[in-house]
Amino acid sequence: MEDDVRLIPISALQHLLFCPRQCALIHLEQQWAENRYTAEGRILHERADHLGHERRRGIHTAMALPLVSEALGLTGVADVVEFDESQQTAVIRPIEYKRGRPKTHRADEVQLCAQALCLEEMLNVGIEQGALYYGKTRRRKVVVFDDELRELTQGVIADTRDLFDVNCTPPATYEPKRCDRCSLIDICQPQVMGKQRSASRWLANQLQSLDE
Repeated sequence: MEDDVRLIPISALQHLLFCPRQCALIHLEQQWAENRYTAEGRILHERADHLGHERRRGIHTAMALPLVSEALGLTGVADVVEFDESQQTAVIRPIEYKRGRPKTHRADEVQLCAQALCLEEMLNVGIEQGALYYGKTRRRKVVVFDDELRELTQGVIADTRDLFDVNCTPPATYEPKRCDRCSLIDICQPQVMGKQRSASRWLANQLQSLDE
């Protein structure tokens, strides 16, 4: 990787899939605000976010493990990485902690797969699967890093890189189910900004019709 290429935070991949504008506000404009959902997520992460190690029943657990991929231009921190040494060949599993429940989209899976790609490069190993731990269910969801998920993750990395290179925040589009849960809604103002964009488009269309 060239020295002038900016490393992309792995968390930006999840933010991009949730909302490209949110991703840009957080990572390009350095905007942040907390609501109940982000506070619950922060509390859930508190145990895993302290750098440390544990060893129980043949499983070596590393917490808050720094990650980097020079090839992909990624950086981040894994909540938990398990090194299962109980088998003949050690099995490595990244574990990501999330509040709430498993989602219908694959944003969390992409974030976890990106962690696995970093670990594969750092440790020169292959990683077949990891897990997402959800606070509401208090259960792990196994995630298999198959070709489909790896290709999706590579595509999201490329899209996020494009957003960073353009360095421009996308316009707002109000979607109640998504926007009303976002901690940045007061900063983003999707209802107001969306109306302004619609008015600007209407005016541009009117001026174009006069020229025709």
